[in-house]
Amino acid sequence: MTDDDGTPVRPRPDAEAVRRLVAGRFPEWAGLPVRAVPSAGTDNLMFRLGDDLVVRLPRVPYAAHHVAKEQYWLPLLAPHLPLDVPVPVGGAGPGPDFPMPWSVYRWLDGDDAHTVPLTDLAHAAGELGRFGTALRAVDARGGPASFRGGPVTDWEEGQLPGAVRGLAADGAVDADLATAAWAAVLRLPRWDRPPVWLHGDLLPGNLLGRAGRLSAVIDFGGLGTGDPACDLLPAWSLLTADSRPLFREAARTDDATWARGRGWALAWGLVTEHHYRDTNPVLASVARRTRTEALTEYAADVPL
Repeated sequence: MTDDDGTPVRPRPDAEAVRRLVAGRFPEWAGLPVRAVPSAGTDNLMFRLGDDLVVRLPRVPYAAHHVAKEQYWLPLLAPHLPLDVPVPVGGAGPGPDFPMPWSVYRWLDGDDAHTVPLTDLAHAAGELGRFGTALRAVDARGGPASFRGGPVTDWEEGQLPGAVRGLAADGAVDADLATAAWAAVLRLPRWDRPPVWLHGDLLPGNLLGRAGRLSAVIDFGGLGTGDPACDLLPAWSLLTADSRPLFREAARTDDATWARGRGWALAWGLVTEHHYRDTNPVLASVARRTRTEALTEYAADVPL
């Protein structure tokens, strides 16, 4: 049995198994009801625990490495951030009942912005921009490197040309435009300043809203330090041409970082859509929207 990305996975626990897991590790919560939280995420399983808590279990071994990082850093970062973020209230190591470390968090009310789209995008643009600015302002010394904190080429690992060919064969993208846009990304200057904090995965599924307005940011598995360009992804994965400038203004980003952020939108969108189009249609649809918005901009300024 393999996961969407080909990683071998163990059978996933159901609500009853999680109830036993909680009872064995946290007897004070043993009587609380447990129910699964639907998600298209690829790294973790979520189970509501009573009304006020949520259990977060890694789905795959690489996600288990994020648990200790989140347990340590989120309580330190949360007071500096203008939006609600999950703060752990309990953690457990691997054992015979579950082979990887896992966490219990306070439950944050709201719907993810993919399932229930935000209606006030101007508000979201400003809040997300200020969130990134506040996060980058926290002292990053001692912080772990984010897996998306380096050049986008380190992340895509040469997959983009094959993704373009595959999507173009289906008529989904203009191969000439995508190739020219990628060539422009490769010419961009790299980040040459000290590393700063970044979330690393600011996609609609990791943003919560209430009554149409952005209220929280979740899933800090990609948290770390490096080039903050990938935290500009919401400009193309969530926002519109009208709200994008509001985000850029609030994020206080320079031209080069903004250009690298658009490069992330292009690369992440193309590679992720191609990889997940048959196995995770929700994530593939987010990727399609992201690369479409980026390519629309590139079409206006990339000579073909």
